[in-house]
Amino acid sequence: MQANSAALPPSRSFAFVYEAHLPPQPAGAAVHLWLPVPQSDGYQQIRDLRIESPVAHTKGRESKYGNLFVEFTPTPAQAAAGFDVVLRFSATRREHKVVLDANPAPAVHAPGDSALREYLLPDRLIPLDGVIAQLAREHTAGDTSDLQKARHIYEYVVASMRYDKSGEGWGRGDALWACDSKRGNCTDFHSVLIGMMRAAGIPARFEIGFPLPEDKSEGEIPGYHCWAEFYLQGAGWVPVDASEAWKQPARHDYFFGANDANRVFFSYGRDLRLGSDQKGEPLNFFIYPYAEVNGRPVKNVAAQFSFRDLASHPDLAR
Repeated sequence: MQANSAALPPSRSFAFVYEAHLPPQPAGAAVHLWLPVPQSDGYQQIRDLRIESPVAHTKGRESKYGNLFVEFTPTPAQAAAGFDVVLRFSATRREHKVVLDANPAPAVHAPGDSALREYLLPDRLIPLDGVIAQLAREHTAGDTSDLQKARHIYEYVVASMRYDKSGEGWGRGDALWACDSKRGNCTDFHSVLIGMMRAAGIPARFEIGFPLPEDKSEGEIPGYHCWAEFYLQGAGWVPVDASEAWKQPARHDYFFGANDANRVFFSYGRDLRLGSDQKGEPLNFFIYPYAEVNGRPVKNVAAQFSFRDLASHPDLAR
């Protein structure tokens, strides 16, 4: 991580490689493969995006949250042989930190009520009634502001859950399972948090990408990382990372209102449909390659991810 100057937030520049392999498929099968594509926003800049594959692709944007993707439709011969896709880009990610104040200044470019309404609705694995609603009521009782409610929900999730990927059931972001088992990975932590926030009337959204190891300058990344944001009137979207707070107790307070630069964001939301070509159920979340053969999901799409830190000059990624 590096600071560009004393006045600027910490940032990290890196090259990222996302590789996918679809194995050989039955002759004559109709095959579609989708990969998520990162996009620039206020906290990351994506540069030099390149897509390498023998298979032709089209770019698209899913309609619910506006996530970008590329779709590959191989010829019968390409599908029968199997094929690779390599997505390369360079990026600069900067810390996202919101100063939380009891009387915050108005947010710039605040979304309207209709744009926020989506973030108050249940997802398939995040119901807002039953135990989720009960927990939200219990842990926000007496609170007089959304900031107080959000803080108490965060404290409950970090205190009651444990980061534990043993056994089965974890990783789906099933809020009821997570409430019952009180363990899981980042998906499970943030499903409980998002559900409680929404049940308390606070818009909250799911974000997913990849972690960048803080103690390494290059290497493979074993899997995704996700976090959340809640909307605070006057302050805008506020980042929270409950699972990192559990793993790094010394940064407990930091991760309520901040995300460090050691990550790259790919997509928002749950229950995603990538367009009319997708025949299967909506995706629980979208970070790994997704493929269908004759309209049915393929489970053996291989993927690997790697990064390399760069100097501040983006042309070094080439």
